[in-house]
Amino acid sequence: MVKKSEQDNTVNEENNEFSELEQQLGELTQDLQRTRADFENYRKRVEAEKTAARTAGQAGAVLKLLPVIDNIERAVTYTPEELKDNKWAQGIGSLVKNLEKSLESLGVARIAADKGAVFNPELHEAIQFDEDAEGETEVIAEELQAGYTLNGQPIRHAMVKVTRQ
Repeated sequence: MVKKSEQDNTVNEENNEFSELEQQLGELTQDLQRTRADFENYRKRVEAEKTAARTAGQAGAVLKLLPVIDNIERAVTYTPEELKDNKWAQGIGSLVKNLEKSLESLGVARIAADKGAVFNPELHEAIQFDEDAEGETEVIAEELQAGYTLNGQPIRHAMVKVTRQ
């Protein structure tokens, strides 16, 4: 016959072993939860970095195209009167519209810098300021160079002449 004390020792050993296994299970579960959380954070960070790299690449490409667009717009603006009805000159004018549509499809938008619009330092860069003007509100007197946003973020500020009204 098995003695009662031996039986108690066996039960105690089993209980201790069960408690140790429960503790190990709890530790392993916590490790798994931490690993999952770390992986989820890693995945989100990598996705954010990919998006930022894609946006930076897109902004870089657009910034290289903007001087070309500026030159075409200047050429259209200063088209001599005798060439206004010329089909070739009109084709160049429609080229600007096609470029603007293409840029819009990429998320690029022109910054509004119309004469009389309120000056916004987040979107406009004041190149000239009319010191003699009086008034409380700073407004745009003239747009000197177009500015653009990419997905709502300025990639090139509009260069403007500012006055007071």
